[in-house]
Amino acid sequence: MVRPQDAVSGMPRALVISGSMGAGHDGAGRELVRRLRERGVEVVLRDFLDALPRPYRTPLRDGYAFTVRHVPAVYGRLARAEEHDSVVRRGTLRMCRTAGRRVARWAAGSDVAVTTFPLASQTLGMLRQDGVPAPRVVCCLTDPAPNRLWLHPGVDVYLTVCQVTVNEAAERYGVAMAVGGPLVASAFRSPVPEVERRALRTELGVPPGRRMVLLVAGALGVGDLPASAAAVRAAPGCVAVALCGRNERLRRKVAALRGVVALGWRDDMPRLMAAADVLVHNAGGLSLTEALVAGLPAVSYRALSGHGRSNAATLARAGLAPWPRTPRELADALERQASRGRVFLPPVPAGQETADVVATLARQGRRT
Repeated sequence: MVRPQDAVSGMPRALVISGSMGAGHDGAGRELVRRLRERGVEVVLRDFLDALPRPYRTPLRDGYAFTVRHVPAVYGRLARAEEHDSVVRRGTLRMCRTAGRRVARWAAGSDVAVTTFPLASQTLGMLRQDGVPAPRVVCCLTDPAPNRLWLHPGVDVYLTVCQVTVNEAAERYGVAMAVGGPLVASAFRSPVPEVERRALRTELGVPPGRRMVLLVAGALGVGDLPASAAAVRAAPGCVAVALCGRNERLRRKVAALRGVVALGWRDDMPRLMAAADVLVHNAGGLSLTEALVAGLPAVSYRALSGHGRSNAATLARAGLAPWPRTPRELADALERQASRGRVFLPPVPAGQETADVVATLARQGRRT
């Protein structure tokens, strides 16, 4: 259904659905919204969890954080169960179907629907497959490693950050994807003056001549960050600067480690990445993508069960980030990666960037 004002303006309309589990999916969604508006597309951003009945919403959000933090082995088993027809997968699909009615209302009048959250891909795909009036669907993968939760026959276009995801999706699932590039702020590409970089390192307590290793644990502060920080601190010539997200309890625990800088939630990630020499991550999420854009060498360490380990394996195979398993291996990896210097992702050809593809589909939808 097209609203009267849209008919007059003729502006193409896009629906973007993210998911408020951590910050990565939301961050990609917000950046896509910004770019689409620059291209003259009217955009509405929605949180998939708002489409779920309340009995699903809170357990999904809180259960994810609890499981990853306290029983990671269980989370890993659940993630593996999603890869085949199992009780777990059938339950996930039933939950996604309960969101269908609200998502269909959100999509009404849109010329294209885009998701940066895997469960939304399932619901949008179901609507298309069931014959419910719905726009074409674009899925923007935020993980380096594809998995079945992102994939549905009703999705029209899959776009990824880098080529390795395209290759693995074709080999593992027989699904065609294309590189649309990273959905992160342009500030990560902007050079930071050396004087500002040095000033920030001094402010953080990084002595001259030492390597600044930035450790990230996502917005939720998950994983064994204290052990990772201790391993980085033990590596020759390295200073660990740990980002604990919004997990204040974790920040206090890390701050108790001698010689480790513990930070909470920060809004100056472009500056921090410009100041750092290496990034250490455990999940392969938004911070890893930001590092790729900033050219900051990365290392996977103590990867989270499930998607974290899958992403770490994919990044290692592609040569984008080694995956050491021991503190000694970590020290060697930090040395090698820091010695590489800045290495940037190749640019996406004109017209093939994610926002360009979505804007083109939206205009085609408006014409039809």
